[in-house]
Amino acid sequence: MCVREVAEEEEAEKMEKSEPESSPAARSSATLESICENTVAQDVPLKGSEDNQKATGNYVPAIRHGEWADIGQRKYMEDTHVCIEDIAKKFGSRALDQCSVSFYGVFDGHGGKDAAHFVRDNLPRLIVEDAGFPLELEKVVARSFVEIDAQFAQTCSGQSALSSGTTALTAMIFGRSLLVANAGDCRAVLSRAGTAVEMSKDHRPCCGIERMRVEALGGFIDGEYLNGEIGVTRALGDWHLDGIKSADGGPLIAEPEMKMITLGKDDEFLVIGSDGLWDVFTSQNAVDFARRRLQDHNDARACSRELVEEAIKRGADDNLTALVVCFQAEPPAAAAVQRSRVRRCISAEGLQSLRGLLGGGQD
Repeated sequence: MCVREVAEEEEAEKMEKSEPESSPAARSSATLESICENTVAQDVPLKGSEDNQKATGNYVPAIRHGEWADIGQRKYMEDTHVCIEDIAKKFGSRALDQCSVSFYGVFDGHGGKDAAHFVRDNLPRLIVEDAGFPLELEKVVARSFVEIDAQFAQTCSGQSALSSGTTALTAMIFGRSLLVANAGDCRAVLSRAGTAVEMSKDHRPCCGIERMRVEALGGFIDGEYLNGEIGVTRALGDWHLDGIKSADGGPLIAEPEMKMITLGKDDEFLVIGSDGLWDVFTSQNAVDFARRRLQDHNDARACSRELVEEAIKRGADDNLTALVVCFQAEPPAAAAVQRSRVRRCISAEGLQSLRGLLGGGQD
């Protein structure tokens, strides 16, 4: 029997002894407590997660963040983002009194900034005002993405607004739980003791699973584009695309894919970036770069700026946004240098050739 099951049985026994039947309010309070303590988080198996969870104990993440954005080589800035340390408090919700829920989002607009700004300004409130917040957070976030997409179509008028779209990635942290929701090609990457763990998948037409989903819904992939028109298979907005998106459905959807994990002592920070960043950084490369910078100065905002500046140096030509969310107060520990046990040697023939190249004679 796992620890979670034992904890649940012990809690049930205590409740039975203290009160024959608990009230709905008491049950709700107990559930909220378990969310804050993260005893009911849905873990997704990750490489090294077993050792990470054994080391969790009473670990509580020390959350801090930094962000930076740049227009890059584009004429217009269509990226936008939001960082909210306590989403419930910001929107006046009393659902959580004992712990906070942090909210971070990156929205990469295309065809204009209207959709990206609309989602940024309205999605966090919609999540908090959902009746299921925070007890059913995954369901709340999933339906909020779809609902905010519909609201954008209903609220915005004018062809220029409706022809805009945005990819969206949000990360929420409550207690020791990290929930990432993604629709599009923004990306979130977790550093676990220096190893990159991708918390999202890019929804591009070249993705095999997305291709099958698109074709099942009557769409097709033309090169790198969905129906020859758009370079992602999930996005909010883009209501002008006939045959791709409509109120009745279509191959372009706003429904996010989600991943939830329990943070442990080995989890150092999360890098969230718009696709301009990932055009020139691999996930592991971004973690290595950010880790070195945090070891130098331990400043999340400076690290975000340096990621963006490095992307520009590497030739990124898109808008750029980077968010770095740290889970530790101290900088990442330096990686231990592992000495190779392989004995290095050179053959007599190789040594003779080397001497010849260096101008040396034979013995």
